[in-house]
Formats: sequence, structure tokens, C-alpha cells
Amino acid sequence: MSKDTLTITDNSTGNEVEYPLLKGTLGNPTVDVRALKNDLGYFTFDPGFVSTASCKSAITYIDGEQGILLYRGYPIEELAENCSFLEVAYLLIHGELPNEQELNHFKFEIDDRTVLHESLRVFFDGFHYDAHPMAMMVGVVGSLSAFYHSDLDISDPDNRYICATRMIAKIPAIAAACYRHSIGAPFVYPRVDLDYCENFLNMMFSRPEKRFIEQARSIDETAVKALNLLFILHADHEQNASTSTVRLAGSTGANPYACIAAGIAALWGPAHGGANEAVLSMLKEIGTVERIPEYIAKAKDKDDPFRLMGFGHRVYKNFDPRATIIRQTCHEVLRQSCQPDPLFDLAMALEEYALQDDYFIEKKLYPNVDFYSGIIYKALGIPVDMFTVMFTIARTAGWVAHWLEMTGDAGNVIGRPRQLYVGPSQREVMPLHRR
Repeated sequence: MSKDTLTITDNSTGNEVEYPLLKGTLGNPTVDVRALKNDLGYFTFDPGFVSTASCKSAITYIDGEQGILLYRGYPIEELAENCSFLEVAYLLIHGELPNEQELNHFKFEIDDRTVLHESLRVFFDGFHYDAHPMAMMVGVVGSLSAFYHSDLDISDPDNRYICATRMIAKIPAIAAACYRHSIGAPFVYPRVDLDYCENFLNMMFSRPEKRFIEQARSIDETAVKALNLLFILHADHEQNASTSTVRLAGSTGANPYACIAAGIAALWGPAHGGANEAVLSMLKEIGTVERIPEYIAKAKDKDDPFRLMGFGHRVYKNFDPRATIIRQTCHEVLRQSCQPDPLFDLAMALEEYALQDDYFIEKKLYPNVDFYSGIIYKALGIPVDMFTVMFTIARTAGWVAHWLEMTGDAGNVIGRPRQLYVGPSQREVMPLHRR
């Protein structure tokens, strides 16, 4: 009997079947049970797919027990310290960090595809001014195939790459346009003389009478640094709900814009991309520093519905490595903020209280990346309903990397999860007059 197999015994029949253990570069071995139905007539039951590997991927690795996050083998800490977001986007797509020439060419490709089709800009007029920005993101991104349909042959690697870079290029412009539409401000064209994060801030906050970033590029470097860090930290996170949605939609052969729109819709959920918005809602509920002990006690009470948002993580059982990176930047942003806010003082006091509380230390409920990201975005003047949109900009790099990996895999098959049916057994339809 091979040591690289797992034997499953059907106790009702005594049948034994061996299944191969697939070993990746890192992480737990995976049992290949694709033949289980044919061999034994069973399916596996795994709600949430928490113990199921749905694909092979070489993009991101997470060790939740040790607090490790790797993009293409590089620790997130080193990437955050040494790279720009575009370098990380290049890495996720190509598998290697770019040299200077490759990065310049990549930036040229992104800049060349940043401007929105003028007819697409008119598309925003169909949304009411108070439409949620994520609703606009889903609609506008999903419509891109109607405007850019000349490169949609997904069997062509060149077409796939054009679509991928087009998404990374246009998402910030679409996001900024959603915000501008909501406040009734004119749209701002992108500028090729600015870096990726600078360009986004300029498109968000420029006014007709004064550009947010002048030609001299006078801008708060702390704000740009914070945005660049957040985009890197949120660029990818293995097979999460939205990435799995992109892959599932892509497995059908759907166009990439529809796949990304599906990912945006999944990200919209408060349990996924809306977590940092929930942090601010929690802080508003707490209200003042004096009430922190009261709410800490409520959080410890299993019978109390109050939950301390932004602490702990479903994947990271020790600490969220992204939070460790962004914590210092969060404090830097708050120190330089020109808009003092009692909510910021409350957040920092809550952080300090929880980090010294034995209950949170014992259960390793440390602040996660969502705790800090919401505070940073608010300090940068970004509205709360745009927080998930910011997540979308960053995660698009990961989504397109996974879409490229999946569509380039000759062994890719359409996703088709099974179910445990618990409805009525077969029954007869009675005529209407007899019911």
C-alpha cells in the first residue's frame, strides 16, 4: 500500500478504495476524490468548501496558523516594504517581479488602457445620484464587454492578457467615476504623468478650478504610501469567496468582464468586502472612549448580539500579517490628518485596550487588516460607501491573475458542485380540482 494514498473504507459493504494524496509546494496534502462517486457511489459534504481544494494554483499561499501570506512565494511583508502596487500586480500575473524595463512597459500598457470609452461615461447617467457605488461598479464593469468586444477570444493568450491589463487599468477610473457621479461632480480624466495610486486620488478629488495633484506633483506622500500599501495587502487572498466566484464564472467560458463583475457582486457582501465598513459602524455604536469597557464586556458575553468587528480572522488563527504591516501606516495617517475626528481617538483607544486584555490575548483576537483599512480610508476623505469599492480596485489584480491561470489551464472544467438533497421524495401531481 502506497504511503502517498488515503484508504477509504465503506463500513456498510467492506469495500476499500485508495485515493492519491496530492502534495503541493507548501500546505496540507490534498486527497484526490474525483473518482469517489464512481468507486463508492458517494459525494463529499463540505459546506462552505472549507476542506475542499477546488483548483490548483501557483499564485497565493496562506498559512493561517503561522500568520503567513505569500504572493508567488514572496512574503507580503517584503513586498509591502519594497514594491509598488503595479509591481505586485505584475508579479501576480506573470509569476515574477519585473525589472525596470518590464515595469516601465507594464505601466505603459496600463496607462494606455486607463481612459474610459466616452459612451461608457454616459452609462453613469442611468444611475440615480444616490445609487450605491458597488451597484454602479457591478453594472458598469459588466457592460465593458459591450464596449471592448474586439479582444474577447479567450482562447487567444494575447486577448486574455489585453483583457486582464484593461481591467487593472480601468477599475480605478470607474471607481472614481462612481464617486464623482454620487456627488454631482464632473468626471476627471486619468493622467499618465502620475503613478497608479496618485492617479486614482487625482480622479477622485480634483475640482474644476483646482486639480488635486498639480503638475509639480505636490501631494501628501503619507496618503499615497497608505493607499499603495492597502492595495498591495488586498491584491489577493487565495480562494476566497469573490475569487472563487470569478473562477466559477470563468469556468463556463464567460467573458472576463462578466467574471470580474460577478466577483465584485460577491465582494459586496458585508462578511467579505464590507468588513471595514462594519468596523466604523461598530465604532459609532460604541460612541466614546469611556464606553469601551462596557462594549468589551458585551463582546465577551456569548449571549449578547454585539460583536467586536475588525478583530480576529477566519483564516488567521494567530495574527493577520497584513494588519501588522498597515498598523504603523495607520498611525502615521492619523497623526497627519487635517480632519481631527473623535472616531479616530476611539479606534486607537479600543486597539490599545484590546491588545492588553487577557481575554483577547488568550484567544488571539488581534486587530485585523479591516480594522485599520476603514480608519485609513476615512482619514483620507473616502466615504464609507466607497470602502468596498477600494477593496475592488486592489483585488482586481488578483482576480485577473486567477482568471488568466484558470483559462490557460488545459485541464480546466466547468464548476459543478454537488448537493445533499433534503427535499420531498418523488410524488404525484394532483389535478387542480383535487388539491
